[in-house]
Amino acid sequence: MNGWLLAALVLLAGGLPPALYLGSRGDGVDRLVGLQLTSATAVGFMMVFAYAYDRSSYLILPLVLALLSLAGTLVFTRLLGRSDR
Repeated sequence: MNGWLLAALVLLAGGLPPALYLGSRGDGVDRLVGLQLTSATAVGFMMVFAYAYDRSSYLILPLVLALLSLAGTLVFTRLLGRSDR
């Protein structure tokens, strides 16, 4: 693992505490933003680790997680929209 990958992991790790804070506190919209930020950070971690260990087959999981987090956001948005009425 070279310095650039280590720097990328440090930057990704810096985004995780605000994401966890938003996901655990606040109203529904703040929690949704925290969930999205957490999933984006997890995708970044997995992609950096796949590149660091030179395993291209490990890139499937972060891509699937990115697609599922998009679908989850759409479902939660619809659910939050119904509860406002």
